[in-house]
Amino acid sequence: MTESQKGQLSLRTLAMPKDANPSGDIFGGWVLSQMDIAAGMTASQRSHGRVATVAIDAMSFRLPVFVGDILCVYTDIIGIGTTSMKIHVEAWALRESVGMNVKVTEGLFTFVAIDKDRKPRPVPPA
Repeated sequence: MTESQKGQLSLRTLAMPKDANPSGDIFGGWVLSQMDIAAGMTASQRSHGRVATVAIDAMSFRLPVFVGDILCVYTDIIGIGTTSMKIHVEAWALRESVGMNVKVTEGLFTFVAIDKDRKPRPVPPA
């Protein structure tokens, strides 16, 4: 059975040489930052305002990302509390050179909605 993406496509970006080690593998921190950006945009849209990342749980790096891969990040809100949101994030690499789309990373991110003073605020109802 073929695995497929879960959630909504939230970000697409090209892995560039500046983001890689000398062997051509993209740094895990770069992938993680793209996932945080995508999840942050999703959380901000849902909460109608500013958010802050407060936790990253259960990160799993499955496969490397290479220079030239198109990184596609999918997000899915799986829980909403009074001020927080849990977002499942998957990163997939589109390897056009070989016509493959493979899941490279996934994790669970928690965001808190914050006000102008950076204090927690309620997440509005959907």
